[in-house]
Parts: sequence; structure tokens; C-alpha cells
Amino acid sequence: MEWREFAEAMAGLARSLLAQESVQGTLDEIAQSAVRLVEGCDAAGILAVRKGRAVTLSACGDVVEASDRLQGELAEGPCFDLAERANGERVFRIEDMTQPQEAWPRFAAAARDLGIGSMTGVLLYTHDEDFGALNLYSRRPGAFGKDIETAGWLLASHAAVALADARTIDQLEDAMKTRHAIGEAMGILMERHKLSEDDAFDVLRRISQQHNIKLRDVAQRVRKDPPRQA
Repeated sequence: MEWREFAEAMAGLARSLLAQESVQGTLDEIAQSAVRLVEGCDAAGILAVRKGRAVTLSACGDVVEASDRLQGELAEGPCFDLAERANGERVFRIEDMTQPQEAWPRFAAAARDLGIGSMTGVLLYTHDEDFGALNLYSRRPGAFGKDIETAGWLLASHAAVALADARTIDQLEDAMKTRHAIGEAMGILMERHKLSEDDAFDVLRRISQQHNIKLRDVAQRVRKDPPRQA
């Protein structure tokens, strides 16, 4: 994609982001746009680390959550390295993940097993022990050249604004857990009682209203002890 086309696409993205109704929607649109707009990008995600605990805030592509989880579990990887540097550098670029990486050998070996050929990323923010990063992945080595850094910066700037309030990380993680729990509870009701998706959600909402219980708590109860009658 030519730079003029990319600039026009970024302008369209900015308009699309303004139309999003939530921070989660904004982050998801950024990750999806990275895959759509950046040549060679097969997957993209936004990672937050809070006191060593890695949280995937948004993911477009199967390898994203696995890569984030590995960096958190091993406490090593390009994002951790970037956050700890004292020289102010905010961009990393790994041209060939198939080659040994001395800085984080365990993560690099696991990344190769995931099929990651090259990576690039931009640090979004740092605060005490917390940091966030936008990461782009490709299945082939050498996918990201020096010119990709500008594209990464433009995308990351939108993500950084969306994450300006550090409390957002906790809110997003809680929202993701809630969405997952409700989705599982709806699936249980749909399978057990042959309900449609809308009917299953109505059951959860009705129980929540009748008993004055949060929807997430109702979903967790359904997962543990599904009602016999819907």
C-alpha cells in the first residue's frame, strides 16, 4: 500500500474510532486495522502488563494471546525488554524470529513454535511496574522493514489515547471476564433448553432483575449449577 493510500486509510480509521462506543471497541478496531493496513501483518494485539501480570486487551489473530501469555509467564520477551530500557527507545523490530535471540531465548524458542517469523511493536505507556504495547506479528521472517515503524506509531497513538487512564486496564479485564462468563452461561442454556441466543440472554437478564443480582454473578451461578427450567 502506497503512503498516500495509507494516509487516507488512517484518516478513515480515525473516523471509525470516533464512532466506537467503548474503549474495548476502539482497541479491537485498532488491532483489526493493523492486520488490514500493514503489509505483511498476519496478527496484531494490544498487551498490558500490570506488576508482571500480562493481560491481552485486544487480539486479532490466534498467536496473539499465546505470545502475550508466554511473555507474562516467562517474564521475558521484546515487550518486557522495551519497557525496561533506560534509553527512551519505544519501538522494537525483530526481523527473523527463526534465529536465536540472546536477550530472551525461552520466549524466542516458544514463539518459533507458534509460527511467528517476525515481530514489531510500539510501547504505548509505562507507569511504575505497568506498561502497554501494540504488537504486530508475521508468519514469515523479514516482513517488517524500517518504514513499518511509522505505521506502528500512527496506530499506537490511537491506542495510547484510548488507554490514557490506567484504571481502564482493570475495567477492560473485568469486562472481558464478564463477557466470557455470560457467553458460557448462554451456551449452557442454549444447549440444555434448546433456546436461541436472544432467549438465553433474556433468561439471564430476567433472573438478574428478579433477584437484584449482577448479570455476571448470574452467569457464574448458571455455569456452576444450570437451572432445570428456563
